[in-house]
Amino acid sequence: MSPLPEYRPQKLSLGSLETEILEIVWDFGQTTVKQIHDRILADPERELAYASVTTVLNRLTKKGWLKCCKNNKAFTWEPLMSREQAKALQAYEQLQQFLAISNPDMVASFADSLDATSLEQLEAIANRLQAIRRQRGTP
Repeated sequence: MSPLPEYRPQKLSLGSLETEILEIVWDFGQTTVKQIHDRILADPERELAYASVTTVLNRLTKKGWLKCCKNNKAFTWEPLMSREQAKALQAYEQLQQFLAISNPDMVASFADSLDATSLEQLEAIANRLQAIRRQRGTP
């Protein structure tokens, strides 16, 4: 997973259409309203107004997920962070929310319920934390 990015969008929460459009922008790297609209309408079961795509792109820009660039007469949008960075940031935020409401007994009972695969993941996380602490020179 990517390290935690220094940049953070102003608003992390996204609606389902915002998430879908952000995923499309990540797929293209840099894209136009038309490209996104065409991608969504490639599904014959979908209907979505062109103006709705523009509205969502503007919302994602205001939330700090995208930047808008004007190239000649056309506007293009591109992400301000990678998909991997966004996943790392969202995982971090979820962990912080869990830790904020949890007490040691709750965390311990959660850890007791993990299966063997999860325990291997926890051990890998613990090893990674130890390596980071060694790099920082902290015990």
